[in-house]
Amino acid sequence: MSQARHSPARSIAAHAILILYTVIALFPVFVIVINSFKSRRAIFADPLALPTPGNFDLVGYQTVLAQGDFFQYFLNSLTVTVGSLFFVLLFGAMAAFALSEYRFKGNTLMGLYLALGIMIPIRLGTVAILQLMVASGLVNTLTALVLVYTAQGIPLAVFILSEFMRSVSADLKNAGRIDGLSEYTIFFRLVLPLVRPAMATVAVFTMIPIWNDLWFPLILAPSEATKTVTLGAQVFIGQFVTNWNAVLAALSLAILPVLVLYLVFSRQLIRGITAGAVK
Repeated sequence: MSQARHSPARSIAAHAILILYTVIALFPVFVIVINSFKSRRAIFADPLALPTPGNFDLVGYQTVLAQGDFFQYFLNSLTVTVGSLFFVLLFGAMAAFALSEYRFKGNTLMGLYLALGIMIPIRLGTVAILQLMVASGLVNTLTALVLVYTAQGIPLAVFILSEFMRSVSADLKNAGRIDGLSEYTIFFRLVLPLVRPAMATVAVFTMIPIWNDLWFPLILAPSEATKTVTLGAQVFIGQFVTNWNAVLAALSLAILPVLVLYLVFSRQLIRGITAGAVK
């Protein structure tokens, strides 16, 4: 009875904390967006003020659309992010299923080896990665970025998904085997739907670093045809002069896909985090 009595209060408190965290997290985004619609003088005079008819200015967006091929940068970032997410979730889930389902010699060592990818930054191997891409003829291609980000995201995906894979009922999988289902069918039709919240969690945590990354696009794909949004926005940042209107406009446009993808995965993300906390 006491648990039932306190559950509404706990729910209200949890929602209040979630709203507070959301406001805190979105406040920098709010500042960027409102300043992207203001003149340069208004940005520095009062950065927290809302746009008014007196300071409203679209020069930043006009500069972004006129200088460089922003839509191509946008498409490149979207292609790299979606492609990397697809392979990270696919290969990460398959590896996690194999490590959690099958017992074989070296199972623990394989899990530890994959976990090392979380602790050792992939940027330490930038020189070797660049040499590999040059030898493979993949420099200035989106394929190079997809390969690197896939390798970067798989360790975290395996680490998170393997715990959820172990919680899937063994009776359900054995029943599928008795019915004659192949291991691939069991994986795709029985296991994956049950770990969807964990997949969404991995997708969110993997998506944001890929979309915002500047290092590997600058090293592996700096050409005009393969620039990403983050790299393309650097055009407006100079050594002595920075076009803040254009930078803020470019960042505002770059934020939109991340917000859309976050909203798509948000419900599953909350379920995944909650399930992990309960465990």
